[in-house]
Amino acid sequence: MQSALEISGDEELTERQKDVLNAVLRLLVEEGDRLTMTAVARRASCSKETLYKWFGDRDGLLTAMVQWQASKVRVAQVDRSRLDKSSLSASLERYASDWLHVISSDTSIALNRVAIAHAGEEKRNLGAIVLENGRLAMGRRLKPVLLAGRDAGLLEFDDAEQAFRTFFGLVARDVQIRLLLGDRLKPTDAEIGQDAADATRQFLALYGARNGAAKSGL
Repeated sequence: MQSALEISGDEELTERQKDVLNAVLRLLVEEGDRLTMTAVARRASCSKETLYKWFGDRDGLLTAMVQWQASKVRVAQVDRSRLDKSSLSASLERYASDWLHVISSDTSIALNRVAIAHAGEEKRNLGAIVLENGRLAMGRRLKPVLLAGRDAGLLEFDDAEQAFRTFFGLVARDVQIRLLLGDRLKPTDAEIGQDAADATRQFLALYGARNGAAKSGL
């Protein structure tokens, strides 16, 4: 069942709803796939009736949690009329930095481990929830920026999905799989910032249009 809440950013959540989702994230780290609505209600000090009203059911609650995590990866708005290489690079770099912060968090690691453990099982569809509201949703949010860059003559590509997948690979590299397998990798803010800048520079080297440099004055 789809969540009763459609979350694209913190502004759509009340502080009480944020408290509930924080409780879900903590329980997920502690309990893994044993998370229940009863446990969430107890931890968040609210009734199960309230949870069902807000989220529909356990799958709806998990969907809202994944959407909330994904909303932390922000996509900076770009002005198509004044888009240049500098502003495009800044938008991509911010996105990459947010992405690395999210995937390296304890809650994201716990969530993905549970999702992978039950991927493909008919009665446990957290894998599908994470895929649809995480990776696929973030792709849908960034592709308009990539297309704006192409329209402005800054990028060259035929397939926006392929371009996004390349950017995804440059940003994530082997970080996520290492974390999922138990590597105690703890990147600092400075390291994440450098990795985001490197991934953005590499992406622009691969997809940057030759006439984009002239248009942007760079």
